[in-house]
Amino acid sequence: MKNVKATLLALTTAVSAIAISAPSQAAMNPYMESALVEVCKAAQSNSVQKLNQTTKNYRLQDRTVALKLMCNGEDVISFAENSGAEKTAAKLQKSIGKVDITDIAAVSKINVTF
Repeated sequence: MKNVKATLLALTTAVSAIAISAPSQAAMNPYMESALVEVCKAAQSNSVQKLNQTTKNYRLQDRTVALKLMCNGEDVISFAENSGAEKTAAKLQKSIGKVDITDIAAVSKINVTF
């Protein structure tokens, strides 16, 4: 009986803690939500100037937007490309930077004489 009461008390405490913390994690600041929606719309517009102005107005960096923003369940670059906005997609892709992979074994050759 003692174990049942302890388990019930622990379960009640855990459920109430989750119920209190879950809405606070799911809620987004209305200002930030409107800012991100505007950036998604600017990316979809295919106007680099509009995208630059929007990110500048909300003080967002292009790299951060390109790496972390999701628009309608897609990353912002794919969202722009699927909307036909090639110019803004290219600008956001360029902001990420270029990644080079070099196979050192293929580049440097070792000469062995025997």
